[in-house]
Amino acid sequence: MSAGEARGLDGWIDSYLDHLRVERALAKNTLEAYARDLGEIAIHVDDDAAADVRRIDPVVVLDFVVSGSRRGKSARSSARQLSALRGFFRFLVRERAIDTDPTELVERPKLARKLPRVLSYEEVDRLLAAPPLDTARGVRDSAMIHLLYASGLRVSELCSLKLGDLDRKVGTIAPLGKGGKRRLVPVGQVALDRIDAYLEHVRAHAKGATVDPHLFLSPRGKRFTRQGLWKLLKAYARGVGIKTPISPHKLRHSFATHLLRGGADLRAVQAMLGHADLGTTEIYTRVAQDHVRTAYDKAHPRA
Repeated sequence: MSAGEARGLDGWIDSYLDHLRVERALAKNTLEAYARDLGEIAIHVDDDAAADVRRIDPVVVLDFVVSGSRRGKSARSSARQLSALRGFFRFLVRERAIDTDPTELVERPKLARKLPRVLSYEEVDRLLAAPPLDTARGVRDSAMIHLLYASGLRVSELCSLKLGDLDRKVGTIAPLGKGGKRRLVPVGQVALDRIDAYLEHVRAHAKGATVDPHLFLSPRGKRFTRQGLWKLLKAYARGVGIKTPISPHKLRHSFATHLLRGGADLRAVQAMLGHADLGTTEIYTRVAQDHVRTAYDKAHPRA
């Protein structure tokens, strides 16, 4: 009698959970989630399939996923459950209980992409005006926040910018993006003026100015950190009464959305953001159209 026949589905689920607990050292809550997900397929299949795991084929798995959807299970929950099943059946293949993984031919449920939340124009104006310009730290922070919004940089890209990445005469920066790829991004005049003020009045006299090549330095003379940027953004937002959750990436979302609302070409925005796939950028077109519907609903007498 083979291993698959010697143990029914429930027995193999117990063995898999033991494997996750002992060899993968998963947390208790994670193990309980796996047990719930796998327990549902044990209930779903008939007695014959439960007695022999080799009889669970792609049709059985697909029927299980579809039945969950019909019962109101969300696409996200179904995708998570299918992921648990994939891990389980791959374990059975490794244990030679089955010959092939029945989940290989079952497509993952498509998840609706969440639209990025963006700041309003008024919120951006308040945030940009928040840093005090009569202190060295305020001048530096103002330059960083202006550059974030003016260029749509990722927080890691801004923190890793070096003096040589800024071309003041042309008005561009050349951040090092994902995959080690550089791109040229235009920078508006206001942001360039704030950077000039920072370079002349703050960075030139900062600790480590002649040693560290990074554009933005901390008070200790080292490159500015992602965590530091998160903290100062939240502090300034709180100080000017912005209740919307804030992050450097939200400024990136706002940059892209506001450009598209102003009529910018989608491929130009893709190039500035450094997206390899245009589809990643296209989600901003949906956000950019929100203001059109809002204006219509407010102004049209028959809305």
